[in-house]
Amino acid sequence: MQRSGSQSERLGAGGGGATFIAKSSASEHSMATSVTGNSGGGTLPRTLSTSVLRIKNRSTFWEKFWDERTRRDAHGEDLIVTPFAQVLASLRSVRNNFLCLTNVPVAKSRRSSGAATAVTPQPKNLNPGDEAYMKLALETVEELDWCLDQLETIQTHRSVSDMASLKFKRMLNKELSHFSESSKSGNQISEYICSTFLDKQQELDLPSLQVEETSERTKKKEKPRLSGPGSTMSQISGVKRTLTHTNSFTGERVPRYGVETPHEEELGKLLNDLDRWGVDIFRIGDLSCGRPLTAVAYSAFTSRELLSTLQIPARTFLAFAVTLEEHYVRDNPFHNSLHAADVTQSTNVLLNTPALDAVFTPLEVCAALFAACVHDVDHPGLTNQFLVNSSSELALMYNDESVLENHHLAVAFKLLQNEGCDIFVNLHKKQRQTLRKMVIDMVLSTDMSKHMSLLADLKTMVETKKVAGSGVLLLDNYTDRIQVLENLVHCADLSNPTKPLPLYKRWVALLMEEFFQQGDREREQGMDISPMCDRHNATIEKSQVGFIDYIVHPLWETWADLVHPDAQDILDTLEENRDYYQSMIPPSPPPAPIQTTHSAPDDDRPEQIRFQVTLEEGEGSEECEGEGDGGM
Repeated sequence: MQRSGSQSERLGAGGGGATFIAKSSASEHSMATSVTGNSGGGTLPRTLSTSVLRIKNRSTFWEKFWDERTRRDAHGEDLIVTPFAQVLASLRSVRNNFLCLTNVPVAKSRRSSGAATAVTPQPKNLNPGDEAYMKLALETVEELDWCLDQLETIQTHRSVSDMASLKFKRMLNKELSHFSESSKSGNQISEYICSTFLDKQQELDLPSLQVEETSERTKKKEKPRLSGPGSTMSQISGVKRTLTHTNSFTGERVPRYGVETPHEEELGKLLNDLDRWGVDIFRIGDLSCGRPLTAVAYSAFTSRELLSTLQIPARTFLAFAVTLEEHYVRDNPFHNSLHAADVTQSTNVLLNTPALDAVFTPLEVCAALFAACVHDVDHPGLTNQFLVNSSSELALMYNDESVLENHHLAVAFKLLQNEGCDIFVNLHKKQRQTLRKMVIDMVLSTDMSKHMSLLADLKTMVETKKVAGSGVLLLDNYTDRIQVLENLVHCADLSNPTKPLPLYKRWVALLMEEFFQQGDREREQGMDISPMCDRHNATIEKSQVGFIDYIVHPLWETWADLVHPDAQDILDTLEENRDYYQSMIPPSPPPAPIQTTHSAPDDDRPEQIRFQVTLEEGEGSEECEGEGDGGM
């Protein structure tokens, strides 16, 4: 998959209105196979308009690059930060300069790209030997030398995505190191962001703040048993109980909105508004008698006519939906079927964005909605890191890699095997295999430790289109198409801060309570308490500001850039919510008086820790010191 960036000074605005093109391709048969089985209906939409690919100026994570930019980062008014994009932009600069220096006719160019003529430089009256001519020639050689240096030092085993991801992680490392110095609580929040949103290969190395005696204490031998009693690792079992083996839908008729409720009319009004961002999912949960996922999923699939298109019997769909919802753990404050319903509804809205109109096939839309529905099924209310640290059976089964996400997928596809629950029974074998692969890719992308890699992929894709200058994003292969869908579901999963403030505040309270319950469990078992999980030492308001600044806003800003201008209202709400939590941060206590004598080793002053990116050899590392928060 190609990824790159741009020099806007030579590319212009990239086109006027949005253009949407639908094409068919024999090579895309696996993605475009007619879902109804008709031979004539297999066209595949392949392009997504990126329009001008600009958003209004904002003070964001990306501006940190601008503040410390090099001449390779700044390209006119644009900030191009992904490495491959910078190389591509520089090569285009070399090409344009060459045309100016030699006056070679552009018509003779072998380039087949539509951008070849779009970036033709304005003719310049330059004569060999003139000062302007020599200056441009020297700049061209310097630009070409830089490109060659980059290409010569690229590690062949590292993908374009890895290059961008590593750069972003280095920047995040630097910012979090500064953030940790801002207050006693800053370190705890930084540690939470690092441990949650950076993968193991390049996570920040945060040494424990506890004294050696604490780290050497004897841990309790009992480990939480997160698989059903008596289960074996060759079986797929729920974390609380064994999976149900018969479908849970026993109704005589198919309810209008998928659930039996005395509030059908009021529920219908909310579900008819399912395409609106920020619908009150909590109210849907109440009106659906605790079946929000079933109601939302059934409404989304029926409104899109996916049941008829994919030949899914309504009763079969409801049998699966009800069974699925029963396998979400109701006792979880956050990771329950209400969260799944919220992510499904958000995914449904994002699929409706005008920039994505007619881009994805019904099979792909179905896969995205299905992935959203199942993405947290049978979640135990504990983090991946807790499962790994406690040597749970799930962690052993999945080798510590995306433990929960693998479990969610296994449970979801196992439930499809229940009698009367196989909603994909009428799909052809090829369609079923393609759908399964897409769902697996999308659910695995909800592992928050993959966040920076997903963001790097999306940012590189956006900047590539800026360089191309065509205003059209060509999605003509599986890798590119699934990349957009993965980021779409990931955005939906990280959408709470973009919702109306009353809803956002409720989600924050629920998530923090789930964190605190894990912290209570860790305390009882003698484990180190995970960041942000200590109910006696958590700074909720500041954690939300850091969460938005370093994780949510960079993701949503890049998504808004991709689908410009469709997500501007979402970004505005996100920034308003960020300002609210910023205003709610309690004032910092006055600084302690400077002591003239050396502190004793056992004083109450928080220890200092070092943030350090663990890189592969040859990449170097950056270090910064920050104040630690005692007890983490």
